[in-house]
Amino acid sequence: MIGRPVDRVDGRIKVTGAAPYAADTKIPGVTCGYLVTSTIGRGRLTGMDTAAALASPGVLAVYTPFNPLKLFAYVQEQNDERFPPLQDTEIRFFGQAIGFVVAETWEQARDAAGLVTATYDQQPPVTEFPGRTLQAFEEVEEVVGTQTVGDITFTASYTTPFQHHCAMEPHATVATWNGDHLTVYTVSQGALLVQRRLSETLGVDAAKIHVLSPHVGGGFGGKWGNWAQVPLACAASRALGRPVKAVLTREQVFAMAGHRPRTKQTLAMTCTEDGKLTSIVNDGVTSRGLGGNWSESVANWTLTTYASPNLRVTKTVVPLNLGAATVMRAPGEANGSFALESAMDELAAQLGVDPVELRLRNYATLVPNTGKPWSGKHLDECYRLGAEEFGWSKRPKQVRATADGDWLVGTGMATATYGASRGQASIKVRLHPDGTASVSGTAADLGTGQYTVFAILAADELGIPVTRVRPDLGDSTSPAAANAGGSNSTCTNGPAVQVAAKAVQTELITLATTNPRSPFYGKEVSYRDGSVSSGGLTMSFGTLLTTCDVGGVEAVGTSPRLVDPEHGFRSFGAHFCEVRVHRLTGEPRVTRWLSVCDAGTIVNAKAARSQIQGAVVMGIGQALLEATEVDVSARFTNANLASYLVPVHADIPRIDVRFLDHSDPVISGLGAKGIGELGIVGVAGAIANAVHHATGVRVRDLPITLDKLL
Repeated sequence: MIGRPVDRVDGRIKVTGAAPYAADTKIPGVTCGYLVTSTIGRGRLTGMDTAAALASPGVLAVYTPFNPLKLFAYVQEQNDERFPPLQDTEIRFFGQAIGFVVAETWEQARDAAGLVTATYDQQPPVTEFPGRTLQAFEEVEEVVGTQTVGDITFTASYTTPFQHHCAMEPHATVATWNGDHLTVYTVSQGALLVQRRLSETLGVDAAKIHVLSPHVGGGFGGKWGNWAQVPLACAASRALGRPVKAVLTREQVFAMAGHRPRTKQTLAMTCTEDGKLTSIVNDGVTSRGLGGNWSESVANWTLTTYASPNLRVTKTVVPLNLGAATVMRAPGEANGSFALESAMDELAAQLGVDPVELRLRNYATLVPNTGKPWSGKHLDECYRLGAEEFGWSKRPKQVRATADGDWLVGTGMATATYGASRGQASIKVRLHPDGTASVSGTAADLGTGQYTVFAILAADELGIPVTRVRPDLGDSTSPAAANAGGSNSTCTNGPAVQVAAKAVQTELITLATTNPRSPFYGKEVSYRDGSVSSGGLTMSFGTLLTTCDVGGVEAVGTSPRLVDPEHGFRSFGAHFCEVRVHRLTGEPRVTRWLSVCDAGTIVNAKAARSQIQGAVVMGIGQALLEATEVDVSARFTNANLASYLVPVHADIPRIDVRFLDHSDPVISGLGAKGIGELGIVGVAGAIANAVHHATGVRVRDLPITLDKLL
């Protein structure tokens, strides 16, 4: 089954509304919590009046820093808030949780929350970038070789704005206690991420916390962390002895559930007259919201993309009075590629060299910053196949050379690469008397198709149809699989599924040869395509289990973390696009797209294509539409799905995706590498390059809006 286009095994329950999401959880006696948030961006709470809220109908409790739920400090750094909510009076960002109202209904909790008033000792928030700071810049630097001056020099700066994930499903948590055992239904990119965080802050043994997150309505990195509603719902449920449900509003999601940071990159490149790079310097600046710890390594993409004997990147962090910056699809690399891919096109124009040819002249046959060989790289094939299929040879060299009525037409391209890795994962496969198999692990499916990957790999190894495999994800009591992040779910969990499916065959053979009820008792037995055989007798595993009166056999398989210091591991690709810009209004539209990807073995051709297409759509949003605005109070002003613009169907052309499907046996026997984030890397650069080709206008500040083109 590997490599075929397979329908999602969870597709039908998704489109019919039967898939259970966290906020759908129905528990008898459940109460509802609503967060009260700060209305200033920096300062200190001096008091809160909760009397009117407490007197409101249905209200059970109002918690504030002056009447807090007990939460312990977070121990391990995670891509979420630095401090558990309501434990101090310091205000670090606008929209910070300062209260939690619990009532019998959501409407009662919301209305009571509106009656809570707060007083502050207010200070001016820091929102400028890269202006004044709250603390000294932090700088991280990596240098390769000694910087030299080439014959040709190019320098430019590129900026990207704050952006938000905008998953359809808002962050939700339902918590209920049974004695000292906690059950949590929540949204997460990994059940163990929630279990670990709650164990720290609640002071409860992780073994007593059961986390369930079977379906996640989009994540893109924003559901890697645990935001304020998670510990508050759990702690309030313990205090009240009632189940508590808390769902963030959309504006609260924008304020407190993470964002892509603002960045600036200043690139200086030198090369020989024939276009061979001699040095690349990228000085990156990124914001860090004071609500969290994380910051983006925005310039690091420069270290692994093009061959140059001299490389230097720096990272400067600007702390701002905002909620936590966090990982967002291809953190560092989506923003980093915009600058470098734009600069490569600008350098190509300066040299009079075709953009594809310039990239081939600087093709990195070894990892540029380490000199190690790649585990597998066919990016040159992506360039050549993409150029041929897209018709790149017909592209005029001059800018503003093609018009179609009132539309100026241009084409652009860019490189896509994203890191690949394989962590440790454990998976359980169980065979059932009805002839079906179940495969389970703590992994998450954000709509990425991980359910179907589990089913395909188990079915392939067991030799049974995909329809007879039931995958179970998002349960913390399952074996510890990889979380959904870093584009490593399939390349980490996939080999573990294969190991477990092999191991359960061994268990089945043991049962067949040692169980007195078995017709194969004491015989030599083999397994193939869902059946055991000996001599002339063949019996399906379901029939064997029924004959032996056994409820099932199971095995847990573990695939170890890849430790290979000798190779560099990345997925690769090339984007080609056509953009039209209206000569009177300046409106840009993407009208044609081709992506060619080298991402190892493709397990499910249908879902993989969908992953690249979805990432390209997100990249089109990054390039042309998306920017979160901040006012002087440090409030995200367009914190809703009407004012924060994301692409809709009318914005997107047909997206053609091709996979080379070259297996990478160095990363694993399966040979799969990551695709989830690969597709967005380079998209903004390709579009900026096409816009320049159409209009002659070079936009270095995302998003590329019509006011920058008129």
